[in-house]
Amino acid sequence: MANQPLLNTYGRLPVVFEHGRGMWLYDTEGQRYLDTFTGIAVCGLGHSHPGVAHAISQQAERLTHCSNLFHCKLQQELAHRICDQTGMDGAFFANSGAEVNETAIKLARHYGHQRGVTNPSIIVMENAFHGRTLATLTATGNRRVQAGFEPLVSGFVRAPFDDLAAVEAIAEANHDVVAILVEPVQGEGGVAIPDPDYLPGLRDICDRNNWLLMLDEVQTGNARTGTYLACQQAGVEPDVVTLAKGFGNGYPIGACLARGEAARVFGPGSHGSTFGGNPLGCAAALAVLDAIEQDALTQRARILGQRLLDRFREHLEGADYIHDIRGQGLMLGIELTGPCSELVLLAKVQGILLNITRERVIRLLPPLTMTDDEADYLADQVIRIIKLYAADDRDRPRQ
Repeated sequence: MANQPLLNTYGRLPVVFEHGRGMWLYDTEGQRYLDTFTGIAVCGLGHSHPGVAHAISQQAERLTHCSNLFHCKLQQELAHRICDQTGMDGAFFANSGAEVNETAIKLARHYGHQRGVTNPSIIVMENAFHGRTLATLTATGNRRVQAGFEPLVSGFVRAPFDDLAAVEAIAEANHDVVAILVEPVQGEGGVAIPDPDYLPGLRDICDRNNWLLMLDEVQTGNARTGTYLACQQAGVEPDVVTLAKGFGNGYPIGACLARGEAARVFGPGSHGSTFGGNPLGCAAALAVLDAIEQDALTQRARILGQRLLDRFREHLEGADYIHDIRGQGLMLGIELTGPCSELVLLAKVQGILLNITRERVIRLLPPLTMTDDEADYLADQVIRIIKLYAADDRDRPRQ
């Protein structure tokens, strides 16, 4: 596998997966693995969901792509459905989270110029993650992923996450700010969940300063956190919101949604995408929306998330190797007291796929379609792996 003609951009585990079903992946050797993070929140309905597979198959026989120089019936239907679901007024479809966040950034800059701001700036947060294009990379609050790509894009102002006073201070000192871009829960940032007053506070600051509140719900959206959008739990209506990951359950499609004045910023020629909103992607996203609604998956995410949290806390809370256990819906983090990257290989040998972020946080993003028994099994296996790792760590010689 090391000699394959691929650019060296990923530190891959030595395994090749051939097919998947629900919360399980199967490699080319026939080994079965429990997938605890479903492609980093992409397969929210589980692998190879039959409704999505059927929709893609049926659409592929009719029309896979049509230029956005023409109208697309499925694109119109998806725009209506997603705006009804979110309370937004308009949608732009692209292919990834980075692309729709790039769209939001462009929209904010265009909005600023329309207001006469020569150098419009956007407030972004420490430890945020918004993508790997140059603009979204700059908006990302992780120096490690930015290194080597300078010069970065100007026009961003950094603030600590979950710190309203810091944003207020920026508002007083910087009159070029036109928007805030923030994740309701930071995923790559270690499943960081802000104070309940944080998003409402940002909404208030934006209203007082005539800024746009732009929420990156690429990871938190699509029912992941127990409501379709995580911000709905805080009663906050953003001006712009971005979706991707679970939006197509594996088919690459994302959406930048806008409301009110923000929905009127772009005009013909302002922005575009060759593949964005193609019929195949729209069919996949519509099938995902159908499944979320028909199977009441927002409610299931709340129920299953609490079930997992209770089980983790019962068996792990208070241990000297556990710093914190937290979650919102089916977006959970178990933070250890020290770096734990070795857990990934240990778990793989045991048939468990784990994701570690911020060096010490086990990030769990299981499918919303799990049964209660499957959720219990996942929790038991993760608990077992953590305890095994902690016991091995104690036995490891110190230098």
